[in-house]
Amino acid sequence: MRIISGKLKGIRLNTPAGLPVRPTKDMAKEALFNILHNQYDLEELKVLDLFSGTGSVSVEFASRGVQDIVSVDLDRGCYNFLRSVVKQYALDAIKPQRADVIKYLREETDKYDLIFADPPYDIAEIPLIPQLVFERELLNPGGVLIVEHHTMKKLADHPNFVEQRKYGYSSFSFFELKEPE
Repeated sequence: MRIISGKLKGIRLNTPAGLPVRPTKDMAKEALFNILHNQYDLEELKVLDLFSGTGSVSVEFASRGVQDIVSVDLDRGCYNFLRSVVKQYALDAIKPQRADVIKYLREETDKYDLIFADPPYDIAEIPLIPQLVFERELLNPGGVLIVEHHTMKKLADHPNFVEQRKYGYSSFSFFELKEPE
């Protein structure tokens, strides 16, 4: 796992073998952060990272100055690894949570500016993520939900869907909470 930009640029974090993860590829992660950098003042965002795995995306956000990041993953190994990275690099902005993401979304009450979800591509609940985020009103006005998924999966049926960006076998689907007019 390589950090692309910010105060930790170039650092490689060696993840332990055997973790059940499929990290976001560097090319896709770089493209995603280029999009975000051009649309948002990252330092002002409150971020929720769902299915955070090794924390690659959370660490990238922290490296770029985001001060409030909640990272949620159920796997104990992933959770412990991210906690060790947070401690090693003094990334106090990241708050790892060990929880089932779907249950977490059903109980969460905080609001976020950006929610990123990178679920395992084979779980059936992927369409449930935008449904729960918008039903539970977890985004601030102008907020965005980004779901990473297999390119063959289509999420465009949701009313808050904006666009899908494809990067090989991976895609990012963007959903927005429109600002009140």
